[in-house]
Amino acid sequence: MNPDATVADLSRGLAEQTTSSRALVQACLDRIALLDRHFGAVRCLAADALEQAEDSDGVRRRGGPRSPLEGLPVLVKDNIDVAGLPTTAGTLALEHSCPAQDAPLVTRLRAAGAVVVGKTNLTELANFMTRDMPSGYSSLGGQVLNPYDTSVTPSGSSSGSAAAVALGLCVVAVGTETDGSITSPAAHQSLVGIKPTLGMISRTGVLPIASSQDTPGPLARTVADAAALLAVLAGPDPLDAATAQARLGDVGAKPSVCHAEALRALQGAGAVLVDVEVPEPDDTAELIVLTHELGRDVDRYLATLPAGAPIRTLAALRDWNLQHPEQTLKFGQTHVDAAVAIDHEAARAAYEGIRAGDLGLATTVLERALGDSLEALVFPGAEGCSWAARAGWPSIVIPAGYDPQHRRPVGLMLVSRPWTDARLLSLAFAYEQATLLRRPPEQVNPAAFRP
Repeated sequence: MNPDATVADLSRGLAEQTTSSRALVQACLDRIALLDRHFGAVRCLAADALEQAEDSDGVRRRGGPRSPLEGLPVLVKDNIDVAGLPTTAGTLALEHSCPAQDAPLVTRLRAAGAVVVGKTNLTELANFMTRDMPSGYSSLGGQVLNPYDTSVTPSGSSSGSAAAVALGLCVVAVGTETDGSITSPAAHQSLVGIKPTLGMISRTGVLPIASSQDTPGPLARTVADAAALLAVLAGPDPLDAATAQARLGDVGAKPSVCHAEALRALQGAGAVLVDVEVPEPDDTAELIVLTHELGRDVDRYLATLPAGAPIRTLAALRDWNLQHPEQTLKFGQTHVDAAVAIDHEAARAAYEGIRAGDLGLATTVLERALGDSLEALVFPGAEGCSWAARAGWPSIVIPAGYDPQHRRPVGLMLVSRPWTDARLLSLAFAYEQATLLRRPPEQVNPAAFRP
């Protein structure tokens, strides 16, 4: 399998019977065995991956594909429940913590015919365990490396999902974002990353940081591939009230209109650019909100695990780490300590006021910047991620080339209003097709791929 092949390429091969899902999945497993001992993107593999592929081949023979993802290998971040595999969030304490069933988003993947090959490494506790933990590091999974430059951050916390897609270990992958954890890895690893409108995708069965900002989302090599994955993942979940309005509409990527070279390329694609002022975010209020919600939401998740689960509360996880400090506390657990110390009843009123203020500020900042006439905001890299995350607005990062000094990836972010995800994909597609800048890591960083 060509490691840079798109969803459309592979679907065409399956339809024309020049390949099979079993062959595609075996090729991904072989590539994982070849490369991942160096890059550390994959946390664990599904023992039934080839069986899933054979089942998909049978479905295709009997009645045709269920979706564009039929038979294609997908990896999901290891804070998302997959039946038969532990959900660890990179923690040693949860190494053997197995959910009773798939998360609804995984159920949707399976119903679409995708093959869930395994789970990806991540920054421990989705990068909310402690201050100054390197992105991509976890006590269980070790360190994920950036295939475009192993000396710089892969960014996180969806570091492994991004690296797996960049390396061609899967076709697309699922990450999660609370603030920058999909979009920043995409910018650092030359990918398309979508942080959808909050509520577009179910969070049930996802080990959380904070329900006010958490969302899963796609990581892919092209906008069309990201759109195909988002179309499968999106939809309401009766167990997640935030998804009551979930809708995506037509996500077929269509050319339409809308760092210096990137802006010129946008103009060349027909976009009209207007300079606007967006202030730097202050993370003080957000830190209070996330710390308050961490203990509450993690405890709710752990309470759903089946009998015999090793850890039932965040406090128990904190204590387990304290009992095994040499293995678990290389960088400490300051966020966990702060979250466990909160008296949620006593702090509730203050927390609710701070969250309402932070949400209002983020929404106001973005609304003022867009005004009445602008369709999307454009940021270098993933610099708009915090405002979008705190407001619950959709954002997308797309490859915008490589720094000429060291060939490290440069990304471009678009942010728009809630439930305009499909339009945002269309704008991103127009830019992507006008530039076609993405190159695989083997071309940009060949030294890391020599035998």
